[in-house]
Amino acid sequence: MSESQQKQARKCVSCGINIAGTNAAAFKCPDCGQQIYRCATCRKQSNLYKCPDCGFMGP
Repeated sequence: MSESQQKQARKCVSCGINIAGTNAAAFKCPDCGQQIYRCATCRKQSNLYKCPDCGFMGP
């Protein structure tokens, strides 16, 4: 995926908003390694997330 496609694909996996802030988290899924993005609000509230590739769920 190109850099411009990655910027377009940065959506919070918990709530679906576009991620633009510096408080957002980007990490790899513990099961499959897919890049996951979460917004600061969902991280702070410990909202569940689900990996779009393998279905792994985490807090």
